[in-house]
Amino acid sequence: MSCLPSNLEGAVQQSGQATADFVSSGGMRAIVELLIPQLQFLDDEGAQAELWELSRIFLDTLIEETGGQRVKAVFPDAGAAALLKYQWKDATFGFSSLGDRKPVDAEDEIIVMVVPDYQMLEYVQRIASDLSDDPPRPLIMWNPRLVSEDVGVGINVRRLRRNFLSTFTFVYSMRPLPTGAVFRCYPGLWKVFYDDKERPNRYLLAKEQISRPDAEELEIIFGGLEDEGEKGTSLFDQAAGIFSSLNRFMKVISR
Repeated sequence: MSCLPSNLEGAVQQSGQATADFVSSGGMRAIVELLIPQLQFLDDEGAQAELWELSRIFLDTLIEETGGQRVKAVFPDAGAAALLKYQWKDATFGFSSLGDRKPVDAEDEIIVMVVPDYQMLEYVQRIASDLSDDPPRPLIMWNPRLVSEDVGVGINVRRLRRNFLSTFTFVYSMRPLPTGAVFRCYPGLWKVFYDDKERPNRYLLAKEQISRPDAEELEIIFGGLEDEGEKGTSLFDQAAGIFSSLNRFMKVISR
């Protein structure tokens, strides 16, 4: 479970197993993030449909790995929850939405928020607070989008959001970078990979550490791999590099 998955479906299943391990060990608040194209750009209906199908894999895996505990899936809006409940008649988990008057029932044992976004942060925090009461129940955020561009968002709001997110553990994280990737699968360490120059579309392990590497740490790790010419690249070139890394990363886990 500590190695990079072989494909996207495998990554989602792996994240479900990691989450189950976290819950079984007594963990209460967890975040699963897969920062890859299929789960980031949701402007068209097809992309949303794929997102929902991947969330179904996660939910089914979580239920199986926790021995059939009662899971409630909380979707971003009532429309999505109703549509998926209609389509997934064989689902063994419950359905609700963030805006429901009562999104969580007393009999629910594990709550999974599917792609909650920053516009619904107040509802997310309210549910999290309710779940902390006796008896406390695990709350999982699957691919949350709680960070906006911060245009017009005050520093107090950003601080509250940051403090709230600090109460969660990243049990699974897959994040492509221009020259590598950051990966974590609970209970393993955070791993930083870099491109294998000898084998295209392959990664080598650069470092393992207990905490999530921040921007400064990543700059130090990758600093020795960049030449002086790359340091002066334009924003356009940097963006192109990021998209290139995403494509390479997807090729790696699609094999």
